[in-house]
Amino acid sequence: MKDKTRIIILLIAVLTSYILGNVLNVVINKTPKEENIISVSKTQGKAKELVSAEELKPVIAEEKVYNDLTLNELADKLNRSLNSTISNQGYLIASYALEKGVDPYLAVAIMLHETGCKWECSKLVKSCNNVGGQKGSPSCGNGSYKRFDSLELGIKGFIDNLAKNYYAYGLTTPEAMNRKYAASTTWATKVNAYIEQIKAK
Repeated sequence: MKDKTRIIILLIAVLTSYILGNVLNVVINKTPKEENIISVSKTQGKAKELVSAEELKPVIAEEKVYNDLTLNELADKLNRSLNSTISNQGYLIASYALEKGVDPYLAVAIMLHETGCKWECSKLVKSCNNVGGQKGSPSCGNGSYKRFDSLELGIKGFIDNLAKNYYAYGLTTPEAMNRKYAASTTWATKVNAYIEQIKAK
């Protein structure tokens, strides 16, 4: 009787050990997966927090650079008056004119008057990238007007001319520039008319 009891106890112990071993194995195998799930959940939570923080950042207003306009707004305004070959050159004109201390409205007004680019640019612009009626060398078609290798260089050269030969001497308005820039006594009046048109657009 005692032997049978011992056998039963041993069998119970073996079975208990086997069952506990399987249970522990299942728990151990599941734990990493559960940790991964928790880890992913935490990561997603952090990502949501980052998005929320990004969305809550204040919008930084663009700096006003001229006449209560940002650079992009000024460029768009100038573009509304630029056609033909100089179409969409507003950003280049605005940024370079301001860099050189030249009134961008005045620069565009002179360009429109000298080249006809309010409608269709002259041959001087199309062939030699000369946007301001500048004279000099290298020459455009063996004439007295200057040739530029690209439209960008032509625009920058024109603005440089205004800065160095007019603004540097205090000639900053059409009236002050008239005698030096053109022989016509009505040049300033016509340039001022273009300035008003540019402002109105």
